[in-house]
Amino acid sequence: MRKIYFKYLLAVSVCMFTVACSSDDDNDPVPKPESAKSPYISKVYDFIPAVGQFTNELPKYEPGDTYETMVKKAEDMIKGEKPAGMISLGGFGGYVVFGFDHTVENVPGKRDIRISANAFWAAANPNPDANKRGGSCEPGVIMVSYDANANGLPDDPWYEIAGSEHSKSKKNYEITYYRPDPNKKPVLDEKESYATDVKYIYWTDNHGKSGYKMKNQYHSQSYYPEWIKGDKITFKGTLLPDNAVEESGEGKYWVQYSFDYGYADNAPNTDDESAIDIDWAVDENGKKVNLPGVNFVKVYNGLNQECGWLGETSTEISGAQDLHLLGISISTK
Repeated sequence: MRKIYFKYLLAVSVCMFTVACSSDDDNDPVPKPESAKSPYISKVYDFIPAVGQFTNELPKYEPGDTYETMVKKAEDMIKGEKPAGMISLGGFGGYVVFGFDHTVENVPGKRDIRISANAFWAAANPNPDANKRGGSCEPGVIMVSYDANANGLPDDPWYEIAGSEHSKSKKNYEITYYRPDPNKKPVLDEKESYATDVKYIYWTDNHGKSGYKMKNQYHSQSYYPEWIKGDKITFKGTLLPDNAVEESGEGKYWVQYSFDYGYADNAPNTDDESAIDIDWAVDENGKKVNLPGVNFVKVYNGLNQECGWLGETSTEISGAQDLHLLGISISTK
C-alpha cells in the first residue's frame, strides 16, 4: 500500500513429515566454516507479487522482462549486507522465497531471524484510547524450511511461523485476480475521488466473496504482474484478520495496527517484533515442529485489505539477517 510514499514524507518531516526428527547425518547440509557464512540473504529463489499499486515498480518491470529476470531483480534489491532497496509483494498471497548460504541455527530461548521491511509507527493517532501500537504495519506470513536433503534448493517441507494471530486466521484461503482489460473504460466514483478506476481488477475468493481492486491517482502503471502469463493468477495461504482502522471518522487517517509477534513488515526494523523464533514453526495441522534450523524463508502478504485512499495493504521486504551470526540476542516469547 502507499506507506512507502508516506515514509518518505515522514523522513522529510503442508508438510508430510517432520524433518527435524531425522538423525541421518548424511542428510544434513554440509557445514560451512563460521568465517565463510554470511548473516544476510544470499539468494532469491522465487518471486511472484500479487496485484498492487507497487507491482511492476518494486522492482521495476521493463518490457521483455521474464519471470527469471524479475526474480533476479528482486534478489538484487534485497540480498546482502546493504540491500539496494525493497520489493513489494502486492495484495494477498504475493510472495518471495529467499535463502541463506548456511543453516540459521534454532537457538533455544532466542529469536533467530530478523526480516527487514518498512513498517513504522504513527506519529499521532486521532483515537486516544487505542491500546495497540500502530502506524504502517502490513503483516506478511512467514514460512520456513530446513534443507534436509542438502541439495541447496527450497524443495523440502515448509512450516508456518505461528504468530500471534494464528488461531484467529482463515487457513487455506484462496484468491484469484483477473488481468484487467487495457481497453476497459475506467469507472469513476465521486465518493472515491482519489481513484482513477474503482473497478480496475476483479477478484474472487473461495469463501464466496468477490470485488474489485481500485487504481489510484498516485500510480498509473499496471497493477497486474506484467511478466506473468495468463489472464488470471491464484494465491493460497493463511488469511490474517484485518488490522486497519480509519480513526478520523472522515476517511482521512488510517492506522494499521501491529500484531503482537510473528510476522514480517509488522514492526520497525529496530523493534524486537521484527524478529522471529524458528521454534514458532508449526505444520499444516498446527502442530509444533522441532527444526534444528532453517535455510529458506518464504514471506507472503497475509491480508486482503483496502485502506481507502491509501490503497491495498501490501507487505514489503528489504532484507533479512541471521541474528546469531550478527551477535544480536533477542529473547523469545
